[in-house]
Amino acid sequence: MNGYYYIFAPAGGVATGWQTVLRSRNVFGPYEDKIVLAQGETSINGPHQGGYVELENGDGWFVHFQDLDPYGRITHLQPVTWQDGWPVMGIDGDGDGTGEPVRHYTKPAIGKAVPIAIPQTSDEFESDELGLQWQWHANPKSEWHNVQDGALLLHSQPMPAEAINLWPVPNLLLLKFPAPNFSATIKITFVPNSDGEKSGLIIMGLDYAYLAVEKTANGLALVQAVCHNADEGAAEQLHQRLPIESSTVYLKVDVTQPGVCSFSFSLDGKESQPFGEEFPAQPGKWIGAKVGLFAVHRAGEQGGHAVIDYVRIE
Repeated sequence: MNGYYYIFAPAGGVATGWQTVLRSRNVFGPYEDKIVLAQGETSINGPHQGGYVELENGDGWFVHFQDLDPYGRITHLQPVTWQDGWPVMGIDGDGDGTGEPVRHYTKPAIGKAVPIAIPQTSDEFESDELGLQWQWHANPKSEWHNVQDGALLLHSQPMPAEAINLWPVPNLLLLKFPAPNFSATIKITFVPNSDGEKSGLIIMGLDYAYLAVEKTANGLALVQAVCHNADEGAAEQLHQRLPIESSTVYLKVDVTQPGVCSFSFSLDGKESQPFGEEFPAQPGKWIGAKVGLFAVHRAGEQGGHAVIDYVRIE
């Protein structure tokens, strides 16, 4: 393009970086470089590590990510103009050739109207398969779950022999944080088989917290626990336990910026009660935090299952 070879290169670190472009008239160089997109005075940190797209009408656009800690890496789309043979990404308000990212802009002109669409979040389990929003914590096995009669059957799996906490547990069914502020509610019927077995709602990252139903020697109980530095093998800390009689309960977590999680429960699906302590969500390894489901039992024992009627994200 323009008689140049271009290399688009991220620089400066994940959360604090910028987008550099190098160009040369010879593919072997030498190359000159220029910063073409940086945070500047905006709130969009680390705008880099993406790709250039040119439409049929010649308009240029740059897709890149922004690292938002527990919210993971979200994508942005920047308009691109060309100045003196260099791409300028976003808006160059001071005319120095380095653009700053925009949060709102006219949509790309692709020749037709496209309705607003968002990725799947909630799941009523009306299909025979899980929705595309779900991700297992590790490579899945078919015996971990099945979907039937409008519900998810989450089959309890044994804790790995070396596990001190849930970090090495593979059968966590999770989805990415879908918005800055949201709530996740599940209706769960717990059908355990052994003491110590538990199933519930989890916020997962390098630290994690959950609200779950657990089978004890004295019956069922709601438990809320937190684990800091889970990836380093730290133990969970139990914050609250409450005996309950019903095996069906509604569990909820409210997440508000900057990732503060508050748990609550309901026995009738109408009136909720706060439960446990607030938890500041933490990212995972190169990913954001996730919210989801789990069902585990002690190694060497026989597990039951949990019936999840729905997961509703609002």
